Amino acid sequence: MATYLDWYGCATFSLRTSGLTIFLDAYIDRADDAEGTGLTASDITEADYILVGHSHFDHLWGAERILQNTEATMIGSYESVRVMETLGVPLDRMICVSGGETIDLADGVSVSVHPSQHSCVWSHAQMDEADVVCLGDLGVHWHEQQERFVHLMQYLSTETTESTQAHLHNSQPGHSDRGDGGALLYLIETPDGSILFQDTSGYYSGTIPALQPDVAILAAAGRGNIDGEPIQGSLAQFVAGQVDVMKPRKLVYGHHDNWLPGFSIPTNTEPINAAVQAVHPGIEIIEPGYLEGTRILG
Repeated sequence: MATYLDWYGCATFSLRTSGLTIFLDAYIDRADDAEGTGLTASDITEADYILVGHSHFDHLWGAERILQNTEATMIGSYESVRVMETLGVPLDRMICVSGGETIDLADGVSVSVHPSQHSCVWSHAQMDEADVVCLGDLGVHWHEQQERFVHLMQYLSTETTESTQAHLHNSQPGHSDRGDGGALLYLIETPDGSILFQDTSGYYSGTIPALQPDVAILAAAGRGNIDGEPIQGSLAQFVAGQVDVMKPRKLVYGHHDNWLPGFSIPTNTEPINAAVQAVHPGIEIIEPGYLEGTRILG
């Protein structure tokens, strides 16, 4: 047996293990001037499950078409399920989770769900490089975070390219102002080993020590969030901190390409690699390109 991983850009992957095809997020379409595979979610015709990390469009949009074109079951937050139901997806094709559930996917393959945190997207406009140290923004209450998020959306709708603005308009059917719906971590157990999937740079410090995956797919973009507060440091330090606690054998990055010009940047992973190897010298860092069918286990 072997387990293979395909990266579709942003935080979307497909995992092939034990005869299953498991999508990790579903965002495949891109703005015309953005990096990507050239595919759309409508091109996907093989999937057994879709695990959605949270409800923002750059993670959930596309699941409705993958579900339409396959017999897949989606697992996601109550908000992700609500959005998909609004788009006509039957409830019996979806499983609502919020953390604490373990679901059997096939003989020998299961997934456990853990509550998590979203990156502090409210704290910045365009993303910083991985070695930039960010300080401050501590103790910012929900009301001010929402005000800052409104300013971010105004920036995206006026200061980015026409292609990006059109993409933002088209990519959010069924969405509301209910936010990310509660970010989730997924730990997938397979006969080849375990894989952790994280699709945004945030976590609860009390959750991750027990996870100990063989392979960790970690978000490498934005301002890290630890227990509800923005990291006082760099993205590289944030990722390395997770690796130091979980000690995976292998590491894969996600969300680190230039998926939305004017907001995202192509993350330079060299500072992250250096920080990670400083705390866990034996780790294997895998940096696949799009759709390379990378063997990660087995």
